[in-house]
Amino acid sequence: MSEQQSNLDKVYSVGSGAALQRHYDQWADSYDDELAANDYRTPARGAEALARHCADKSLPVLDFACGTGLSGVALHAAGFSCIDGTDVSPGMLEQARAKGVYRALLPAGLDAPPDVTGAGYGAITAIGAIGTGAAPASCIDWALESLQPGGLFVVSLNDHTLEDPDYMDRVTGAEAAGKVAILEAKQGPHLPALGLGARVFVLQRR
Repeated sequence: MSEQQSNLDKVYSVGSGAALQRHYDQWADSYDDELAANDYRTPARGAEALARHCADKSLPVLDFACGTGLSGVALHAAGFSCIDGTDVSPGMLEQARAKGVYRALLPAGLDAPPDVTGAGYGAITAIGAIGTGAAPASCIDWALESLQPGGLFVVSLNDHTLEDPDYMDRVTGAEAAGKVAILEAKQGPHLPALGLGARVFVLQRR
């Protein structure tokens, strides 16, 4: 097994909290190359989905669990000019800072995402960020509660994550409760070299 396969595989069993943070810290230097080797498509898919539903590209966007900034680069390429990022891994944030596309980078705690209620974000993205081996399903609730009515939330759930009903239940439950409208839900490639797909959602806070 190569180091590349080891990092991608290990993320699903490494655990949570401090253990997950340590895993991403040690992975930070090679993360971009490893994902590129597996043809990582989700950042571009997520950014393009947001662009289809957000005419004002100057609205502040929070890139949740931004990692090394691949999603920020994709958002910037899609025309968004005011992007903040947050992540629990200092190593990942260091890589993201070097990308030069973020207005601000916010460290996140191990126990909960940062409180950004009232921060004026027109959109929050969680691209390759919520799911098995990443942030928990409760972060979907956090993102929706952090947005003002009309705000957009773009979230991708990969094939492994879709096998756990808790994640989709958060989305469909919010829709059933009248909290969000599902503007888009498209299945497509995530890591094609591994045969892994992801469903990208655009949710609008009511």
